[in-house]
Amino acid sequence: MKGRQPRSWKIIVPGSTANLGAGFDSLGLALNVFLTVEAQEADDWQVIPLSSALEVFPDDESHFIVEVVKEVAAEYGKKPAPCHLYVSSDIPLTRGLGSSAAAVVAGVELANALCSLNLTQETKLVLANRFEGHPDNVGASLYGGFVVSCQHEKGVNLITVPDLPIDVVCVIPKAELKTSDSRNVLPSTLSFSESVGAGAISNVLVAAFLTGDWEMVGKMMKRDRYHQPHRRKLLPHYDAVEKVADRFGAFGVALSGAGPTIACFVEREASEWLHRQLEQSFPSMDVRKLSIAQSGSSITLQQPKVRPSSL
Repeated sequence: MKGRQPRSWKIIVPGSTANLGAGFDSLGLALNVFLTVEAQEADDWQVIPLSSALEVFPDDESHFIVEVVKEVAAEYGKKPAPCHLYVSSDIPLTRGLGSSAAAVVAGVELANALCSLNLTQETKLVLANRFEGHPDNVGASLYGGFVVSCQHEKGVNLITVPDLPIDVVCVIPKAELKTSDSRNVLPSTLSFSESVGAGAISNVLVAAFLTGDWEMVGKMMKRDRYHQPHRRKLLPHYDAVEKVADRFGAFGVALSGAGPTIACFVEREASEWLHRQLEQSFPSMDVRKLSIAQSGSSITLQQPKVRPSSL
């Protein structure tokens, strides 16, 4: 950095809900909760949390976002300049709302800017997918809107659909559910006939989303055969939330990602009413009315700020 002004960027990445019932590891929806990273070139790596929930993470280069930056840069034979990262987030951690996927996307965006890699969206998706293991959450965070994706031996394919006229009321328990525990209850194999049946349900779910047949969306969410029948046993509140949501206007209910958050899908005009009813019914949980984030991640160059290196 000798002889030049340090560069500074602001990165904003939306959270997401994934699976949406029968779209296991394939469907994602970007939501208007955000991870924000302000990065300023410096002499060393420091991560300064601006949200108290983020204080549990390392404050040096062992931080996950920094690891992503360095790994992406190394892929292209580059060494990124160290930065001080000021990180804030209103995405609940370890609750199935894409907090780790948002961190991956932030790291990919910063590596791209720091090392002038000029990555396409498609390449960013492939890189992010390597860290996350499936493209639904990272795809939604990168592109925004509703995403339909698949991964295969040659890479990742993704279609994005903006402007679905729906909101998502999320019922978020205080206790986390480890993704590893949630993965461990899933069957290791499905028979050919079970796979065909599960895939057909997922196909109809996507078609129903695209045609605005919300009643059919709800039916297909309930008929998922991939993961919800196994995971709902870990969540004693699932049935109760589903009952209240069905009664007060939700057209569909699904686990958000691996849980424990339950996502209740509702047409926009009914979302405030549903939010109030769920809040009253589950006072011990965090109930949030979220809308779809129509835009994905963004990064902007900004004037460096004079700020303390730690708080």
